[in-house]
Amino acid sequence: MSHPPSASALAELTQALAANAERYDRSGQFPADNFDLLQRHGLLGFTVPRHLGGGGADLASARQVVAAVGKGCPSTALILVMQYLQHFRLQDEDRWPEHLRLQVARAAVADGALINAFRVEPELGTPARGGLPATVARRTAEGWRLSGRKIYSTGSHGLTWYLVWARSDDQDPLVGGFLVRKDTPGIRIVEDWDHLGMRATCSHEVQFDEVLIPLDHAVSVSPASAPRAELDSTGLLWMAVLLPALYDGVAQAARDWLVQFLNQRAPSNLGAPLASLPRFQDVVGRIDTLLFANQSLLNAAVTGQVDPRHAGQLKHLVSRNAIQAVELAIEAAGNPGLSRRNPLERHYRDVLCSRIHTPQDDVVLGHVGRAALAEVAA
Repeated sequence: MSHPPSASALAELTQALAANAERYDRSGQFPADNFDLLQRHGLLGFTVPRHLGGGGADLASARQVVAAVGKGCPSTALILVMQYLQHFRLQDEDRWPEHLRLQVARAAVADGALINAFRVEPELGTPARGGLPATVARRTAEGWRLSGRKIYSTGSHGLTWYLVWARSDDQDPLVGGFLVRKDTPGIRIVEDWDHLGMRATCSHEVQFDEVLIPLDHAVSVSPASAPRAELDSTGLLWMAVLLPALYDGVAQAARDWLVQFLNQRAPSNLGAPLASLPRFQDVVGRIDTLLFANQSLLNAAVTGQVDPRHAGQLKHLVSRNAIQAVELAIEAAGNPGLSRRNPLERHYRDVLCSRIHTPQDDVVLGHVGRAALAEVAA
């Protein structure tokens, strides 16, 4: 397994990404400079196996990188998380043709080629709650002709590969991922991503109009009558660690800003920094305790001490603690914390987005509650 960059190298990476974060937040443009930097550090192929030239990173190493990137620029980190989730077990995916698995992996290592799955649709919403896609792949003599719309397509402009969740036009349709190069004719990006936070993820709508792809690009499909889960227990745990690790990084950045602000701000009627007051010492203590809990949970997960059955609870707890930590920082800072001249308001907007990722809180807590009540009933 590959080791992540050293702590000092990760700190330098965070600092470099943070220097661009405000600019990309305001413009909403794809953070291309950031991905050039990550590629120079060999981090875009970090979860590609070593025998293919990648880093062969395990979950612990990937988590450290994601946390450092999230602390600097969470929009960049979210796209990176999707890259890591696609690659960490791609070579074990028996439904993919081998030549495509190798092509995608080697492009990630050599060129920093990015990939993400596009699943959410305007009418259906997220497939995590069931249903079939409206996006259809029509079988022709030339190959598949893919048509449909995907929303919240994270990374859209900067990706090389789209893994499009669709269904075939067969009587028993094949449902799953169809691999599409971004530069294939018939693809249109509708720049409609204008959200509260995570503004540089370019999670725009992507439209497909009779897009032609080879038949073997139906890479991870199964008959609707015999569906296969997109993620197994290991994949769920990876997602439940990497996504909240990103937002814990945001909370760490908010904490660091607040500590610096409290040490520097010395009101004339106090004659000492705000950091000298017990009220603010208590707030920072509360924040650090929340972040300590997060580190303990994430450390346990990456060292095999969390059963994958609890992946959803892990995501819920770490995300909730991160949000609460930033809220405490906002309350303590007052008006300066809400000023766009300071990064704390951006951290707040970004960390709130953690609630939206699958699995959402009602799904997680409902599942846990039903399981507990079923045990008693049995």
